[in-house]
Amino acid sequence: MMKLIVVFVISSLLFATQFSNGEELESQAQAPAIHKNGGEGSLKPEECPKACEYRCSATSHRKPCLFFCNKCCNKCLCVPSGTYGHKEECPCYNNWTTKEGGPKCP
Repeated sequence: MMKLIVVFVISSLLFATQFSNGEELESQAQAPAIHKNGGEGSLKPEECPKACEYRCSATSHRKPCLFFCNKCCNKCLCVPSGTYGHKEECPCYNNWTTKEGGPKCP
């Protein structure tokens, strides 16, 4: 039962981040300064909440998005730019998966 709940939450989170109503920023110049350097290890642990706040700003599943984003950021010290996609900017963030093989990070 717990596995089913975890799979449902992760699936919902992924669906919400992929098909949210939020719009991407049009240029890197508009992005918060926290995202301009990019790349793995580019953030300090204390910068994760702000980066994740922005990353999860367009989803309707904010609470699980923030939880998993902060967990991933604290491990990888990186959050992809924008509110969805761009995971190639952070290989650790992109490649961290659940036991079922799905992506762990939003």
